[in-house]
Amino acid sequence: MSDEPSNPTPDLGTPGVPTELLHGYLDALATAAATGRRPQRADLDRCRRHGERAADLNITLRALTAGYLHAAETLLPTLPGLADAPTPSAARAATTAVWAAARRLLDAAAEGHERSHLHAARRDYTARREFIDDLLYGHGHPGRLAERAHRFAVQLASPHQVIVARAATAFTDPVLDRVEAGLTARFGSRNILITSHDDLLVCITPAALRGTTGEVAHHLLTALGTDNRWQIGVGRPHPGPSGIQQSYEEARDTLQLADRLGLTTPVLRAADLLVFPVLLRDRAAITDLVHTVLAPLTEARGGAGPILDTLTAFFACHGNTTATARQLHLSARTVVYRLDRVRRLTGYDPDDPTQRFTLQAAVLGARLLNWPAEP
Repeated sequence: MSDEPSNPTPDLGTPGVPTELLHGYLDALATAAATGRRPQRADLDRCRRHGERAADLNITLRALTAGYLHAAETLLPTLPGLADAPTPSAARAATTAVWAAARRLLDAAAEGHERSHLHAARRDYTARREFIDDLLYGHGHPGRLAERAHRFAVQLASPHQVIVARAATAFTDPVLDRVEAGLTARFGSRNILITSHDDLLVCITPAALRGTTGEVAHHLLTALGTDNRWQIGVGRPHPGPSGIQQSYEEARDTLQLADRLGLTTPVLRAADLLVFPVLLRDRAAITDLVHTVLAPLTEARGGAGPILDTLTAFFACHGNTTATARQLHLSARTVVYRLDRVRRLTGYDPDDPTQRFTLQAAVLGARLLNWPAEP
């Protein structure tokens, strides 16, 4: 059959479905009624194209189905092979052939409709992913980024923050979908951008949107439990496209600092760890501080490592030796002994307010430099 019917398709009164989407469909039904022949490949391909066109016109699959069935029901009594059937048996056979053809043609139209939506979803996902990539890595002209942002309802002029999460294993699509669905249900789809990057979950949110970090943590806990060793880094809010890139880098740096410092807190904020980048900006100075203050600890039995662990816990416990012992699973007597070794070897007293600051800064510097493992 040709792609177009030999005669114009009559107006069959199918609301919401243009007549153009019935071209060929009714001819195939007429052929089935007259000859009993099943729809050919060309007929099915034409209906697939009609289904794709319907999707492009924002006609729902339900409306398309209703239109096709209404057209078939309206035309059925006039089809050759039924209107002039010589016997009731012949009329029944023709009717059966028509509805079998209608079912196959409608299936093809539905396939085209679904395929169009799938292609559109893939295009949208790709465009969304490219847009987020450009935001995180600072690619593209700011003006062009702002134009693309409107498509995803992102106001780049407003401050945004980036939340980065990692786990012991890469995030799977079901976990990403679960987190996104939870955030969308609470905050709306126009406020959240979520993707995966280098085995990380990345979420961009307006700074004015409160509670997003807690919501991400809640859904990660629900999806992964506590055994997956997941951790979240939160960048500071910044305005503009460059601000999103800066917040993303801060969030990633926060997780890297957590590795170097042995921090296991589930949620870490860049704003709470600003002292560490300050220390690292002058590497020569912090290296000199570490070696000047802590080098004598290498003479202790067992090396400097156990004493550094004790000092780290002691400062975290606000100078409480009992809490320090509990955290390290040691006796309080052992903790007191190690602190005394610090006083004797370094000359710095952990209990003295003035000397404690220098000692604590040196301990933090040692963690950042991975000292004494890397002298």
